[in-house]
Amino acid sequence: MWKEENNRLKRTFEFKDFSEAFGFMTRVAILAETMQHHPNWSNVWNTVNIELTTHDAGNTVTEKDHNLAKAIDQLLAN
Repeated sequence: MWKEENNRLKRTFEFKDFSEAFGFMTRVAILAETMQHHPNWSNVWNTVNIELTTHDAGNTVTEKDHNLAKAIDQLLAN
């Protein structure tokens, strides 16, 4: 579940291994580029941490962040 904290939407994703985590990040990168909204994120082995905030709106959570979060969740549903 996404959690709103400190003007960011945050979520941690865990995968089977690094390859699966990296594949997920690749899919998110392509999605984010098409939506013109890019996450702050980090990856350590099988874990991906994502934070979404809208820089153009003063680093607050906006509809763009919620839309990207929903689209990321859809990647996992497929």
